[in-house]
Amino acid sequence: MTEQFLTRREAAEYLNNKGLPIAHTTLAKLVTVGGGPKFRRFGRNAVYTGSDLDAWAAARLGEARTNSSQRAA
Repeated sequence: MTEQFLTRREAAEYLNNKGLPIAHTTLAKLVTVGGGPKFRRFGRNAVYTGSDLDAWAAARLGEARTNSSQRAA
């Protein structure tokens, strides 16, 4: 195990530093309702890896467009 685990607040900060705004409270909600990044439990806490956060963010990003009237592929 070489990848560092991030707390929920650190995971939100990690994504925000990549220009992807999300609150740690949103990550908490997604744990309950689904649709969030993969996480693991360590005791009562959810922990995340950077690679899981990157994969989740990439899956949520839309296709690159040249103008706002283009439809997604």
